[in-house]
Amino acid sequence: MTRVHDNLEPAEAKMAANHVSVFYGDKAAIDDVSIEIPNEYVTAFIGPSGCGKSTFLRSLNRMNDTIPSARVEGEITLDGEDIYKSGMDVVQLRARVGMVFQKPNPFPKSIYENIAYGPKIHGLASGKAELDEIVEQSLRRAGLWEEVKDRLEDSGTALSGGQQQRLCIARAIAVDPEVILMDEPCSALDPIATAKIEELIDEISGRYAIVIVTHSMQQAARVSQRTAFFHLGKIVEYGRTSDIFTTPLEQRTQDYITGRYG
Repeated sequence: MTRVHDNLEPAEAKMAANHVSVFYGDKAAIDDVSIEIPNEYVTAFIGPSGCGKSTFLRSLNRMNDTIPSARVEGEITLDGEDIYKSGMDVVQLRARVGMVFQKPNPFPKSIYENIAYGPKIHGLASGKAELDEIVEQSLRRAGLWEEVKDRLEDSGTALSGGQQQRLCIARAIAVDPEVILMDEPCSALDPIATAKIEELIDEISGRYAIVIVTHSMQQAARVSQRTAFFHLGKIVEYGRTSDIFTTPLEQRTQDYITGRYG
């Protein structure tokens, strides 16, 4: 049973999971998880390695569909609509619920084409001028425009690791998503690049519902306003980030935060 802190301000749920379990074959990786993802806050998922937080994150935009043995039970909604119902356009869903992965994964194309690709296939631009504007706007929001504006035809893979990750965030932003999922987006980056990504999360929060999986409790404390602590496939505790870190309700949360295991 998830312990939810009772001093949470009411917030409109952008996404909601109701009694969600995820199986790989016969093995349950996520067991009966229910949580609401609010629009106006950054929500962090923390917990030891292998506790299911990334599996659960991937179920929020049906990335688990790509794993043949994966099966999802329960209900996950986006604006009240079940994303697992038959007839759901998964390509459209992933435009609305974008994802940034642990390892930067720019396309082997130019910086410009990395950003322009999504808007093109989703028909978001009526011509070159509009596409140019989307590319510039997305790179500006990702804090990358000044660094790359004179080299838009260079390959995205030629950028540094931190720049590549910001390019991937710009690529996610370009299709005008409603939710951005981030799966340990800084774990492959150095402290300076990490600080830039954290600043970026701060700047774009409120514009998108953001969920970040992180193994760094310091990062969760810096970037999020809500935190869910996962352990053995369940959410043990959910509340305001400041409360989770200072006055956790569960001993397991306390033990994890104080470094007794993880």
